[in-house]
This record gives sequence, structure tokens and C-alpha cells, in this order.
Amino acid sequence: MHETNQKIGRLIHQIRQERGLTQAAFAQQLGTSQSAVNRIEHGKQNLSLDTLGRISDVLNKQLITLSGSAINLRVEGGHELKGEIALKTSKNAAVALLCASLLNKGTTRLKRVARIEEVNRIIEVLTSIGVQVKWLPGNDLEIKPPRKLELASMNKEAARKTRIVIMLAGSLMHDYPEFKIPYAGGCELGRRTILPHIYALEDFGVKIVAHSGHYNVVSTPRLPRGPVVMYEMSDVATENALLAAARQEGETVIKQASANYMVRDLCYFLEKLGVKIDGIGTNTLRVQGLKEIKKSVSYSPTEDPVEAMTFIAAAVTTDSSITIRRAPIDFLEFELLKLSKMGLKFDVSTPYKADSGRSDLVDIEVHKHNGELKAPEEKIHPLPGGDGINIDHLPYFVPIVAVAQGRSLIHDWVYEDRALMYTEMKKIGVNLELADPHRVFVDGPTRWRAADIVAPSGLRPAVILLIGMLAAGGISMLRNVYTINRGYEDLADRLNSLGAHISVIHEA
Repeated sequence: MHETNQKIGRLIHQIRQERGLTQAAFAQQLGTSQSAVNRIEHGKQNLSLDTLGRISDVLNKQLITLSGSAINLRVEGGHELKGEIALKTSKNAAVALLCASLLNKGTTRLKRVARIEEVNRIIEVLTSIGVQVKWLPGNDLEIKPPRKLELASMNKEAARKTRIVIMLAGSLMHDYPEFKIPYAGGCELGRRTILPHIYALEDFGVKIVAHSGHYNVVSTPRLPRGPVVMYEMSDVATENALLAAARQEGETVIKQASANYMVRDLCYFLEKLGVKIDGIGTNTLRVQGLKEIKKSVSYSPTEDPVEAMTFIAAAVTTDSSITIRRAPIDFLEFELLKLSKMGLKFDVSTPYKADSGRSDLVDIEVHKHNGELKAPEEKIHPLPGGDGINIDHLPYFVPIVAVAQGRSLIHDWVYEDRALMYTEMKKIGVNLELADPHRVFVDGPTRWRAADIVAPSGLRPAVILLIGMLAAGGISMLRNVYTINRGYEDLADRLNSLGAHISVIHEA
């Protein structure tokens, strides 16, 4: 109970600061004393459900979800979307940069960070080991590491809810000869091996061994004796290798590296720290690392291309015209080409720079297709490393091809279980045939229908159900949407700003 009170106390402290309230002002609104607020925030006071309810009301933020309860989305479908939406920054970049901030002994500020569950889990892990993480106005995050981290105090519950914690190996290996990282969780998309991480970090003198419930990491850091050749062109494993190289004096060459958007953001951030990197945006990176890093730096992650694809899919599926602002065009061009060949009309603005000054952004105006889209002649499949259709973008083609005329083949070869989750779309009217665990045929156009469905554990499969429900006349219910909140900030509200009719319902 004491550990739970501490977690709730830290959360209350964080939200109070975000709201700009002093302890005294907060106490006055709560109808208690400042000393009581101080005890609450330090986890030294038991809290009744009634007290938690009053705190939630004052802070305008739900603090806890009761055991067995869920957050559901009630969708009144059949409404055309209109207007414009500005994208938030990339969640995949944000979680990588949070892990990378541990390389820096100085203060790191990350700007306009998406406030999503995945980010919250990494923050909980960092604060549990002694890192000061503070939300600032404008959704900026300030990160200050202590002189020594308390790794034995790592929040195991938070760590196990995100696979990104494996990236702590690349950050912590430089200063800590032995430590443990809890097994990671996240989306249940099948077996996701950490062998690319193990093999890459072995070249830096790191040994990772799986034990019951955790990875044991033993580190004797060194410069690799030759090029580090990635076992897979994995985004996160490439980032781990970059973190390992960043504080090794001398040059590290990483081959078969991912060139995806989050990897580029990490490279740009490491350059701000003083690390020199050649080959950004290619599959071969040359990294000149530093023995120590202590700088005050500020960095703005680039906007999220997956969000862009989400809103594109929502517009196409509901046959709507919307404008998507601040879209990272370098990671959408191939998807837009496929959509163009299907018959979709859209306008793309002249590129302009992201806040980092490095990435190109555009505004995309998607036009109504009036049911005239044609199924693609070739299969739709992803490629790793930022080439071709992004692996995370592929699911959004399921509702898109569902409104096209003809038969489409979606080949999701990356994950064992994700294509199986697509079959849930049949419940809302999609004529979908599972060919094998990786391939589905979709025959369109779809006659959408409302349904009551529990969200699958995969983030993207859950979101495409929500998109389909937007097109289905009547009332649909998508239940237990925690997985969506892992990757999106206020998605229901943002879709509502475009004309959707979605209600968030808390079910006990």
C-alpha cells in the first residue's frame, strides 16, 4: 500500500505543478491543509476513494481507474469529417529521447512532447530511479538525472508495460557494470525477439541474459572492434546501438541501421549533445562518441507520421475532406503514392521546416473520393527501416481498401498476430478473408455496420476499428481502449474537433 500511495502522490504532485498550483492554493481548493497535501504528495497518507475523487475534480484529471474498470468509446457513426488538425510530435521519438536523456549528466528539455500512456510509463520508470522529470508549459519535459541512479528501485510495473525499456541498456551500460531491466510488454503482436539488441550490444562489451521476470545486463564498455552489423533493421535495436556508441570515444560504424523517423530524431538529438554522426537517413551510420556528456540542451521531436496516416485513413474511410497540418512528408510519400494510384485526390503544400530545423513538414488536404477509389493492383506490404510503406502505417490501409472497389491483399509479414487482429473488422461489416497468419484479403466497398467490440491488444488494430466505427451508421462501442491511449493523446477529442461524435465512458 505504501508503494501505491507513493505512486499516486508523485502523480498528484506532477499534475498540480502542470496546473500551476502551489501546495497552498491546491490545499485551499481541496478544503484541507498544506501539510496534508505535502503528506499526500510524499505518499505518507492513505487516500479514500472519496478523497481521490475530490482531488481528481480539483485537478480536472482522473487519477486512477478502479480494478476491473475500463475506458470505453461510444461512437455515433455516419458523420462526415471536416476542418483541419495539427499533428502532435512522435511518440516513438519521445520515448527514445527520454531513454537517451540518461546519457546526459546535464539538463535535457524535450519540447511539445505527446502526453500519452507510453510516455507516462517511461517517466514513471525514470522517476523511480531518481531522475527529476518535470512537465513545463507547452507540454515541454525537463529531465535532470541525479549523480547516481537508484536502479534497484526501478518501477517494475511501469517498465513491464512498455517494450521501450530495453533501450535503457544502451543508456545505462556506460556507468553501471551490472543492472536489471524488467521484461517488457506493450502491444501483444506475437513473439518479438530482443536478439538484435543482444547481438548489437555484445559488440560494445555488454552481455544480456534473460532470467525469470527480468534481463540481467553486465557491461564492460568498449569500442567495437569492427562495424556493428544489425541482425535486423530494427528501429529500437538501431537506437540502442546508437546509445551505446554515443559515449564510446572513437568511431563506431553501424551497418544495416534503420533510417526511420524516430532513429533520425535520436541522431539529431545526439548531435545536440556533441556526438558526431555521418550518414543520417541512410543504412550506414558513423558515430564519433564522447566519454562524458554534460550539457544543457533543448530539442524538439518531429511530428508523428503515424498520426498523419491515422487522420488520412479516417478521412478516406468516412469519405471526408480534411486538412492535416505539420505532416512529415519524407515518411508519407510512398503511402500517398499508393493512395494516388487508388484514385484519391489530395493537395500537398510547399515543405517547411519542423521546429528542430531538420525535418520537412507539409500540410495535406485530403479530398472526398465519392466512392470512386479502386483496389490497388498489387499487394500492400511494409518495409523496415523507413523505406516503402512504414510497418506502423500498414494497418491503416485495411479500412482504406475496405471502401475501395475490388479485392485487395494486405500482407503484414512483420508480426505473427497482427493480421489475426484485423479479422475483428468483420464485426463492423468488412468483407475480410484471412489467408494465413500474415495475409488478409479485403473485398470492397464495405457496407459498414455498428457493433460492440472489446479493443484488441494491438494499438493499430484497435485504432482501425475506431476508424471503421466512424463510418458505420448507428451507435458502436469500442471497449477497454487503454491500448489506444498508449499511442495517442486525446484521440477521441481530436476526432470530435473534426466532426466525429465520440463519447468517452468510464465503466466500473
